[in-house]
Amino acid sequence: MTSESDQLMAARRRRADGAVVDFDGQRLAVARRLKRLQRTTLASNAGITPAAVTQFEKGQSRPTRTVLGQLALALGVPTDYLRMGRPITQVPATEAHFRSLRATPALTRDQALAFAETGLAVIDVLEQYVELPGVNLPAAFLPETPSSSEISAAAAEVRKSWGVPSGPIANMVRLVEANGIIALRLPNFIDSAVDAFSTNSGERPLILLSPQKDDKARSRFDAAHELGHLVMHEGVAPGSKLVENQAHGFAAAFLMPEEEIVPDLPKRLDWETLQQAKKKWGVSLRALCFRANRLGLWSDALYRRANIQLSTMGLPEPGPLGPPESPSLLEKAKDLLLSEGISLEEIATSSRFPLEQLESVIAAGSGRKQRKLVVVEPH
Repeated sequence: MTSESDQLMAARRRRADGAVVDFDGQRLAVARRLKRLQRTTLASNAGITPAAVTQFEKGQSRPTRTVLGQLALALGVPTDYLRMGRPITQVPATEAHFRSLRATPALTRDQALAFAETGLAVIDVLEQYVELPGVNLPAAFLPETPSSSEISAAAAEVRKSWGVPSGPIANMVRLVEANGIIALRLPNFIDSAVDAFSTNSGERPLILLSPQKDDKARSRFDAAHELGHLVMHEGVAPGSKLVENQAHGFAAAFLMPEEEIVPDLPKRLDWETLQQAKKKWGVSLRALCFRANRLGLWSDALYRRANIQLSTMGLPEPGPLGPPESPSLLEKAKDLLLSEGISLEEIATSSRFPLEQLESVIAAGSGRKQRKLVVVEPH
């Protein structure tokens, strides 16, 4: 028998096997991107063509039961995961504010976005069982190139809207959670090249924090920075240095309001005074130097000199404040579910999410140690 006839017979067997009518191409795309696989690689591992993978993901055709099993095996997910369950909505790259968009490889960015999509879908599932805080996200309508004072005014308006008292913010991550914004710490299987990012394209605003920054001050600034994107940059193209600098300005003003921080900032380079301010306000030395320059207390030359010295100090900075702030909302939701006799296994079955995937997202939204996704043999 020739190779061509072998292929024809294999095609006939696949057709006879019957297409999977409840196949979900979006879930296939999410599973592939979570594994950082190109379509060509997945096709090779599953014994099909790249064109078939593309057609499956776009909903132009459906795999047979045999091919579904091959895809599930290649991706390390149960076959049920690739069938219709709770929908997973795509988060476009144009609606996600990555800290360094152009420097992030496409596969790396897609992997992080796939986790964000999974996180939003899991949160949607959990909301069928528990009531999470309502979304309270004021929108700032700023000019295309807002001034520092306009950005500071936007930060002050959010503090006022949220009822934040004067002085340092006790816990920045818990504050955004209390106002209905989901905060997740990126799991360890996500490429470490990804920094914190945020998106407002789902049912809830989402902030994803980097696990690489094992530092309280940096985690607080990251959360405030991403809040700035959510407040100021809806519909704004992400990734530009200008947009990132605006988010930096928002974070600095939100964490260190001008009238309150000025008395604590030295007029010259005084590291002892800066260390005292760091402990009081829960921000890094670098953030304090940035704020001093933005407020006109320091000249550009003095600011450059401070940054040079900070670079020689390295990371972590002198005077660490302790471990990073961690989300807690999903951990509380899980505890509430368990207290009501609702298990994650039940939720996984009804939503067609692998249990390990549910646990991974919940761990990302809690202070507990995260588990890695494991390979599950297909049914």
